[in-house]
Amino acid sequence: EGWRLLKKKYDDGGFSGGNIKRPAFQRLLDDVRSDKVDVIVVYKIDRLTRSLMDFSKIVEVLDEAEASFVSITQHFNTTSSMGRLTLNVLLSFAQFEREVTGERIRDKIGATKKKGMWGGGTPPIGYDAVDRKLIVNEKETKTVRFIFEKYLEYENITDVVLELRSKNIRTKSWKTKKGTIRGGKQFHRGPMYYMLHNRIYLGQVDFKGEVYEGEHEAIISQELWDKVQAQIALRSHAHKLKR
Repeated sequence: EGWRLLKKKYDDGGFSGGNIKRPAFQRLLDDVRSDKVDVIVVYKIDRLTRSLMDFSKIVEVLDEAEASFVSITQHFNTTSSMGRLTLNVLLSFAQFEREVTGERIRDKIGATKKKGMWGGGTPPIGYDAVDRKLIVNEKETKTVRFIFEKYLEYENITDVVLELRSKNIRTKSWKTKKGTIRGGKQFHRGPMYYMLHNRIYLGQVDFKGEVYEGEHEAIISQELWDKVQAQIALRSHAHKLKR
């Protein structure tokens, strides 16, 4: 075709093609605007983007720079109207597939939680993740109960955070599959507030406002939970009145 390959590479390993906010791809568009790139050659169109809206933005950049791009395996390019029509059809299906995949994932997470199973992710303090299940960590359960009881005593999250820092009590520390150590940081108001609302400690799973009995063991009693929630509601009401 008479094209000359540039030495610079625009690889975005580990980034999803679902959006164009990718470092190397943004450098590519900058080089197109600077007339350093005339033709973008891709293996398949979904390597560039899977979003019809993003594609329209890319086409605007290409048009302004009088540049184009070619998909090797799909045998079309943007220099012709027929090529653009074919491209729009392919992108529509690519976007549809991405949205359907997202719906399937959300449905699977919902079905898992309705069965009382842990959805995965960062294990909450007080539990260890073993074979995708939450197992009580006896040492950390003392920290969880300490936090709930101290909140009832102080009636203030900030004071509880200061107490934890004075005793050098930190957030959960765990090792990923790759051996990386995560967590183990100082407590802050935000995570503390979330923790006091987390029904996981009651042995329950919360999903979209619905509560299901979990497979894991509870750490705190219903009585302690109710007292803490009543105190949080009281402080929230008092704060609104003050404002």
